[in-house]
Order: sequence, then structure tokens, then C-alpha cells
Amino acid sequence: MAGGRGRGAHRRCPDREGSLPPGRLGQHPTISRRGVHQPLSTLASHKLPAVSRALFDTLDESEILRLAMDHVSTVGPYRAEAGYLKVHGQLVPSPHGRPDHAPTVDRTVRELTGRDGPVVVPGRSRGRALALHGPGGLHGYLVVTSRTRPTRAQHFLLVTLVRLTAAALSVAVAHRLQQEGALELHRLRQERATLQQRLISLVVEVGYQQAVHEALAEVAAAGGGEKAITGALHALTGFPVLVEDRFGRLRSWTGPGRPDPYPEPDPARHEEMLQGVARRGGPVRIKDRLISLVRPRGEVLGVLALVDPRNEADEYTVFALEHAATSLALELSHLRHLAGVELRLRRELVDDLLAGTDEASAYARSEAVGHDLHRIQYVVVVQWRSQVSDDAFARTVDRAASAVGMPSLVTRRSDHVVLVAEGRPHDHALYETLARETGEPDGTIGVSARCDTPDGIPGRYQEALRALEVRRRSRSRYGTTFFDDLGLYRILGPGNEYRELEAFVQEWLGQLVDYDGRHRTALVETLSRYFDCGGNYAETAESLAIHRSTLRYRLQRIREISGHDLTNVEERLNLQVATRVWKIMLGGPG
Repeated sequence: MAGGRGRGAHRRCPDREGSLPPGRLGQHPTISRRGVHQPLSTLASHKLPAVSRALFDTLDESEILRLAMDHVSTVGPYRAEAGYLKVHGQLVPSPHGRPDHAPTVDRTVRELTGRDGPVVVPGRSRGRALALHGPGGLHGYLVVTSRTRPTRAQHFLLVTLVRLTAAALSVAVAHRLQQEGALELHRLRQERATLQQRLISLVVEVGYQQAVHEALAEVAAAGGGEKAITGALHALTGFPVLVEDRFGRLRSWTGPGRPDPYPEPDPARHEEMLQGVARRGGPVRIKDRLISLVRPRGEVLGVLALVDPRNEADEYTVFALEHAATSLALELSHLRHLAGVELRLRRELVDDLLAGTDEASAYARSEAVGHDLHRIQYVVVVQWRSQVSDDAFARTVDRAASAVGMPSLVTRRSDHVVLVAEGRPHDHALYETLARETGEPDGTIGVSARCDTPDGIPGRYQEALRALEVRRRSRSRYGTTFFDDLGLYRILGPGNEYRELEAFVQEWLGQLVDYDGRHRTALVETLSRYFDCGGNYAETAESLAIHRSTLRYRLQRIREISGHDLTNVEERLNLQVATRVWKIMLGGPG
């Protein structure tokens, strides 16, 4: 039997102990085992993949060697006599080998020094030691005997098994070395931490605090901003440094490990965290971060934090963080003052939003005034018959909005007050609070649809005005009206656009139109004809050339799919108008 040399390489040459088995050119080589001829391709495609999976599914080197020895007999007339693993530079025999001839085989294998070679196994023929080589060198040996002369195909399968075993051992050895390296790295890190602690103590003894003062003073003298301050803190502590704004969104990150994307904050939890840190005072550890509030004159402008997952920060790190937070508070306070000057030189932010402004400026300025434009916004228009829309009434509206938990930006026009509010207002809370504040219930409030970005606020302002106007002209003129609830009246007001007609039709007929498109039915056309015939079953069925029972079935399906009640006067009116718009202005089924 001939084995591969070096790293289990297979040389394409005739078997030195015999010629290839007879056969016609083009036939697959076969392996005869117990009288059953199995094509090489069958073994290669069924047995070897299974063996390969078993070898690579474990990271135990002894188990890999055992599996290889167990499967040697499946690839030809072979028998695994012994196996060896290289442990700390020595070849250690596997307990699964044959103990009766271990000393003889052991001596021969060790003398091969990493090469393939013949091995005399007492009572066996054609013994050979096959080296298991990997990228890191020799991993062990397989000692195999053959009861008969193997064919080239059988020899090929044995070499393949040896290569798979060597590769699996390489993976297992690499994993073991990685684990050992990780343990060593952990030990070295512990030693480094101890040395760093001693070094920091020495630095403090000779003026660590002075070093912190000087580093931050240099930043201030050079006119360095937020990034310069965080850079100095990172250099002083060695930890990654981050700054979040008042709402928990990332402003800057200095050092490694920045998450991408940065997690979106939960407003309620973030507010609770800020209050907890404020109550405790000084830097506070929360999970893997050491957090300090940036709070000039008691007002929270943001958060300065060190990322410390191993809890390695000490009192000197806390000292540096506190002083950096003070420097950053002065910087952010200065920036906020500049933003306030800009606001006074230009129109109020809310006026710019209603007129239309760029998003970057809107977000920056809204943060300066403590309003989170990143959240969903609603435009609210307030008009009180007994009140003049002056600054005093605007302040009253602002207080009422705060009282009902509706953070807002407020401005006024000649006859009404406008709010840009975070989140959907409560149906009646603002109206009821203002009625109590003013002592008069003669007020009207219009609320727009939701607005996801600042550039949509001007359009939402027009929606709020339309909702206000519809409410004022209704029988119950005092109270709150939402633009989303206007239904038909959304398309009757001034300033309509074609897209609103489409939106109206989509709201009332969208499910039916989609159903017709998917199932090639005519439910919308049936509903339109039903309204055209005044709800008369006989006329509708005749115009559609269908039986009345079919019409009843279609109308029932229309109720089920759309969720609308044809007996409800308001819904029936909206559906009838929607079918007319669908057929006449939007082109019907097209």
C-alpha cells in the first residue's frame, strides 16, 4: 500500500505493489468490499461527506482521531492499527489503537520524524504510517494495514480521509491554541491593569489632577470645541468617549467600538435615566457606561460618558470625567447661546417651520429650544372667540399644552395661535384645559394629520386650518376637530390637490380596488352602479346583467372586505362620493 508524503499529498502514479484493476476507458473506478462493487463516485458522494461532517463537527482532537480510525475500513481493505497525536512536541498513542504491538509500532513511528513510511505490524501485512500534517506542522499519525493489495481508487479514498483528518485536526488545534491564547491574553491584561493602576497612582502623586487641568485648559485656550474636549478625555483615560444630546441621540464618539447604527433612544427610559443621574449627582455607572450630566446652571444639555465594559474605571478616571463634563457644559452652553442669538436675529423657529426651512437647521434649532423634531409632529391651530390672539393668549395656550403633556412650539397669527406638537394630541384634553383657563368654552381647535419630517409642516398647517374652518362652520362649532376625521370635507376645502383626491379614494375604496386587482372581480364597479341606481336591487342587477342573488352576495362581500356599513348615512355618503371620483376623475378601473 502506498501512502501520501509530506502533508498527506497524493501523487498520481501507479501503485508500486501492483497495476490498476482492468476496465474499459471511461468507466468509473470501483471498490470491491465483501463482494459488492461500489463506484468510487458513490463512496465519494455519500460516505466521505458524512465522514467529513463528523470530523469537522467536533473540536476534540482525540475524538477526531478516533473517528478517522473507525472509518479507515470503509474506504478499502484497510485496518487502523494505531493512532498518534502530537502533544507538547511528543507523539502520544491513542487509547483506541491495538495494545498488543504498541512498543514496536511506537518506536518506528517516532523514527519517521514527520514523514510517511512503512511500519511492521506483527501479524499484519502492508503496514504504513500516514503523517497528519496541517499548516502548523505535524499533528499526528495514522497507522494502517491492508489485508489485500488496494486499488488506486481505494488508495485515493484513503489519502482523502487522511487529508480530511489532518484538516479537522488543524481546525481543532487552532481552536485550542486560540483558547489558550485568550487565557494568556486575559492574564496579561490583568497584569497590565495592575501595572496601570500603579502607574496612575504615581502620576497622581506627582500631579495627576494638574495634568487634567492643563490638558483641558489647553483645549479651551486653543478654542477647541466638543471634539477636542472628548479627544483630551480619551487620551487621559484610554476609554472610548461619547456625547449624547438631551434626547439620547449620539452627538460624537471618540475612540474605538462605535455602534453602527447607533441605537434609537426610548424617550421615557432616557428621561428616567437623566432624572436618576441628576438625583445621585456626579458620574454614575449604568451598565457598561460611566455617565456624567452636562448641566450648566442646572439645565441638562446632554450626557458625557465613558464606555467601560470591564468596570476598570477608578477614582482618577472619575476625576477626569467630571472636569471634562464641566468644560463641555461651558462649550455647549456657549453653543446654545449662539443658537439663541440666531433665533432672535431671525424669525422664531416655529414661524420658519410653518413657512418651510431646511431640515438640518430645523433639527439643530429645535434642540436648542428643547423640542424633539425627530418625533412625529402635529400642527394644532387654536382660535378662541372671547380671546385676542396676542402674546398673553399664546402663553396661556403654551401652559395648557404643557399641562396636558403635549410638548410644543408655539407662535401666533392675527386671529389664532399655532402649535407644532410632539405626538398626537388627546382628543379633548387641550380644549377642556383652555376652557377652564379662559373661563369660556367658545373655542375651536383644528389638528392636522401626522407629520414625519420638518419639510411636511407647512402642508400640515394648511390641514389644521381646514379642520378649524370645517369645525367653525358646523352646527357644533366649539371643540376639537382632527383633519383625519374630516372624510368628504377634506376634498371640499380650498387648496386641493389631485393627490388628495387619490388619498380620499384610497381611504374609502382602497381595499376593494386592491381586491379587484388581485382577483379580477368588479366589486368597485358593482358598488358604483348600486349607487347610480339609487340602491335599487332590481335596476342594479339588470344594469350589471347579473342575478339579484349575485348582487346581494357582492354587496355582502363589499361590506366584509371594506369594513364599511352601507346603511350608515355618513359612510354611505363618503363611499358614494369616492366611487364618483374613482370613476370620473381618476379613470375608473384603470
